[in-house]
Amino acid sequence: MTKDFQQLIQLWFAEDIGDGDHSTLSCIPAAAVGKSQLIIKENGVLAGVEVAREIFKAFDPSLQMTTFIHDGADVKVGEVAFVVEGKIQSLLQTERLMLNIMQRMSGVATRTREYVKMLEGTKTRVLDTRKTTPGLRLLEKEAVKIGGGVNHRIGLYDMIMLKDNHVDFAGGIDKAILRAQDYLKENGKDLKIEIEVRNFDELAQVMAVGGVHRIMLDNFTPENTRKAVEIIDGKYETESSGGITLATLRKYAECGVDYISVGALTHSVKSLDLSFKAV
Repeated sequence: MTKDFQQLIQLWFAEDIGDGDHSTLSCIPAAAVGKSQLIIKENGVLAGVEVAREIFKAFDPSLQMTTFIHDGADVKVGEVAFVVEGKIQSLLQTERLMLNIMQRMSGVATRTREYVKMLEGTKTRVLDTRKTTPGLRLLEKEAVKIGGGVNHRIGLYDMIMLKDNHVDFAGGIDKAILRAQDYLKENGKDLKIEIEVRNFDELAQVMAVGGVHRIMLDNFTPENTRKAVEIIDGKYETESSGGITLATLRKYAECGVDYISVGALTHSVKSLDLSFKAV
């Protein structure tokens, strides 16, 4: 577990427990021990088991976790994913934080798996976006991977992505690309460059300038996406984006794009129903 993640866990505990879980402290003896189990209450894809392990360990290293179902598994109502034994006070104080994380991650993984299954038989992979919950981005992106999806850039620092506003503020496609290339050389950075295009005129400009790694086709229809993929002809990676839903996903994939980015994998996901109950 990284230092940043350890600090994040401590922030979560501080937010939830404050100066003490007085409900638990008032009625449960400090020496009392017991057992709780994580019960699946909704069919889906399980995610966050290993994060849960780190949460228990960070709060009380004496807690013992026995895992029956691992991250990425399809789960059904009534199954038990794991059992945790130890001090009852610790079980009660970690319960809500662990559930919040696991329910959210499992919801993301479940949604992602739906998109992945819809793409079976094509070469297209589904990408997440930066439309994540502040403070939970790494966990939500890990959940996307658990569900079978692919992570786009993690943040603003690990890829150059020139979107419409960058292009407009820079004064055009050519200026945006050339400035990005110069910036990388001047700063000794080795980052991939992706550029968004909104129409065939912008696509033609990108093809003329070159020097990018991926072209994002933003709000193109499936028909225009197919034409654009033919124009690009494998010279650059291709990505479709912009309002693509589960209902239209397959149409875009069949156009031959390498990736489809979907904000809905993380920005509007319903958490998977789980419970942590005393045995």
